[in-house]
This record gives sequence, C-alpha cells and structure tokens, in this order.
Amino acid sequence: MNVIQNFLQQISRMQWSDYLDIFLVALLIYMLLPIIRSSGTTRVAKVVVALLAITWLTDFLELHTLNFLLSQVLAVGLLALVVLFQPELRRMMDHLGNLRLQQIFHNRRDGQTMNPVITQTVAACDVMSRERVGALIVFERENPLDEYMKTGTQIDGHVSEQLLRNIFFPKAALHDGAMIIRDGRVTAAGCVLPLSSSDRLSADLGTRHRAGVGMSEVSDAVVVIVSEETGAISVAVNGMLKRHLAPQTLERLLRQELITDEPAKEEGFAMVLKQKLRKKEKGEKADEE
Repeated sequence: MNVIQNFLQQISRMQWSDYLDIFLVALLIYMLLPIIRSSGTTRVAKVVVALLAITWLTDFLELHTLNFLLSQVLAVGLLALVVLFQPELRRMMDHLGNLRLQQIFHNRRDGQTMNPVITQTVAACDVMSRERVGALIVFERENPLDEYMKTGTQIDGHVSEQLLRNIFFPKAALHDGAMIIRDGRVTAAGCVLPLSSSDRLSADLGTRHRAGVGMSEVSDAVVVIVSEETGAISVAVNGMLKRHLAPQTLERLLRQELITDEPAKEEGFAMVLKQKLRKKEKGEKADEE
C-alpha cells in the first residue's frame, strides 16, 4: 500500500518537463527497436546486458577486483561497439534524418496501396519463373535501406508487371542487381546486397539467393527471388528462405508480410462496440416498457 501511495505522490509532483522527458525517451527507444531487431545486433545486445547484470551483481556482492575488471571491459567495449556497428549507426542516422512526423504517429501500410503492388509483382514473377529469368526484389519495411539504394540506380517508378520484367530482362543494364520497393514504388534497381555467410543454406544456391537471405538477415525486408537456373520462386524473411513457391502461395505470403491487418482489427472492434451499444439500448427500452 505504501508503494502505491509513494508512486501517486511522485506522479503528483511531476511537471510538464518530466512528461516530455519520458515521451522523448520512449520515442527514442521505439525508433531504435528496428535496428536492435537484426540478428547480429541482438546477439551483441544480449552480451552487453549480461555484462551489465554481472557488473551490478559484483558491485552488490562487493567483489571489488572482479567489478573493476568488468568496468574496464565495459569502458573499452563501448568504443569497440561504436567501431563494430558503424554501418548500423550510420543507417540509424540516415533513418532519423529521413523520418517524417507522419511516419512516427501513423506507421501503418495501406492495403489499398500494397494490394496492386503485390498483384503486379506476383504476375511478373510468374512469367519470369516460366521464362527462367532471374530476379531479386526487395520490399522495404521498417528498417531503412538507403545504404543499399545508393549502390544502384534511382528510379522512383510505379510498380507494374511490365516494368519489373523489363528491368530483369537478361540484356537490360540493371538486370544483374536487386530492385528495392519502398512505399509501393520502385525506388532503385541494380543494387548490391550483402551476401549471407550462413552454413545452413544449400550448396546449390547461387549468389542471388545468398544476397536475398543476407538482406533479410541484416534488415526486416521481405525479399523475393526468382532462380535463373530452375525458375523456382523463393522468399527470404528474417534470415529464413522459403523455396519452390507457387504464385498463389507467393501472393498469400506477401500479403501476410507486407499488409498489416490493423484496419480489420479496428473495424472488428467498431462492430463489437456497435453491437454492445445496440444491446444496451434495447435493454434500456425494455426496462422502460
């Protein structure tokens, strides 16, 4: 009971600057989450948290020598982390520089925008699969891919089956790189992606598949790959590769990954609320009668 009272007293003494401080810290954590979400960063974050916990424990148990050594390791390790994660930090700075106020408070993908994009992409992949034309298509999500867009040619074009097939046509200038789609538009093509070094991938997979998996390992992007040798369609998400997909399966997977169902949830909540209000009104009328 005393804890609750102390908590309420603390809240009553808070000023507007305290609320602003809490909001800004929460906003900073929210913007850093997409970067921490990547697999490499997550492993390092776990090690840092473990070191901090052990350092606090040695200080609590008064193990002075061990605590001193761990404190020095953390001090040197901070500089090492800055050097080690220089690309991620640069990408974060680019993301913060490109961030718009609308993206902070309204970060939802519109199904009306992505539905035709997915339809055109599936149609293009279906044709390229039958014609054995290789393709590498990256759908950007929360993690910004500006660093990789700079390695290719800026396009900013409407997504259509014809455009995708023309770009990946074997004799086209940009066919050998990756295409990046941002907010339902082809932003860049001919881009260079990082290759995966995972030993879980099959030995028969070429550079295109390893680049697709590598892109999904360092970001939350959804990558569609069409094999030039076999025509098989694959999708890489979160470092995992799903191979030999039918066009219908590809379309269902892209809709699942790229379109949030928040509108459906909001509509469902509104329907339930309306039903409850109607029942309440009927009950009040019955009581009056």
